This record gives sequence, structure tokens and C-alpha cells, in this order.
Amino acid sequence: KANAARIIFPKRAGLGPSRHAADHPRHLRSPPVPTTTELRVRYSETDKMGVVYYANYLVWCEVSRTESIRQHGESYAEWEEQGVALAVSDARIRYHRSARYDDLVRIDTYLTAVQSRSVTYEYRMTLAASGELLVTAATSLIAIAPNGRPIRLPEAIRARLMAMLEAPPKR
Repeated sequence: KANAARIIFPKRAGLGPSRHAADHPRHLRSPPVPTTTELRVRYSETDKMGVVYYANYLVWCEVSRTESIRQHGESYAEWEEQGVALAVSDARIRYHRSARYDDLVRIDTYLTAVQSRSVTYEYRMTLAASGELLVTAATSLIAIAPNGRPIRLPEAIRARLMAMLEAPPKR
């Protein structure tokens, strides 16, 4: 069986799928359906050489992850109001090419795993005009309570995340 993560992150890229069986939901039989976010590189996101400063790609992961949740008809802000936040516990990124000021960047976001306390997203950033690969990335997030302590995902939120694994976005 081909794992969807292998499609996004070939082994040679160093970001391939985890070797831990628990990281890969058994019920996921087809590649995850991505959500897409586009953003234009702002001048403030570039360095003196005119290329996007490397840390901004991780900011864009957060932007696209929140938008992905929204595109599935959910609200991360409402989850926080219910006392659940998702804190990044692991981030991996591979740079393939630099984006420059005024480039339109397409971010395909994939929810690839939902566990009792955590979720994993993977990202593929390309130039919208040409499809040239810029970045591949992955983030793992752990559910935390308002006091910062790890918690289990509430069953209602976990069920909605599980449904997002294979459902196309609503918009």
C-alpha cells in the first residue's frame, strides 16, 4: 500500500513517512484530500536578497492549517473557546527553491493523521503560476488545555478531524 505521505515527501527529501505504525491511520485507504490556500509574498516577508526569509514558510504552514480547518466548515477559534488548542510539537521543512517578493504561492495542506492527543499536517508549497516546488513541510500538533497541559482531543473535535481525513473541503 502506498502511503499518501510518500507522495508528498519522497524518501530522498528526508521528510518521508514516520516509521511508527501508530502515526498512520489504518482506515486511510486513499490519499488525503488537500485544501488549497494562496498567498502573495509581501515585501516584509523577504530578506535583503529579495527572497522569502526561511522562517516565514512555517508561518505560512499555520495560515494554511487554520484555513484548511475553515474550508472544512470548522473554526479553530471555536475550538479554543471550548478549551482546546493545538500546539506544534514537531516541525520539519525541506527547502527546494526560494519564493520572491510578489510571487503568488499555492499551499496544498493535507491532514494526514489524527490520534487521541495529536494531529499531523503536511504541506506542499509551489509557485501558483508554474507549479515549481518551493517547500515540503510537516507539523505535528498536540492538544493542550488552557493551562498548557496536554489533553486528549474531545471526542466531538476528534470525530470532525477524522471526517476531514478523507472528505473534500466544503468550499
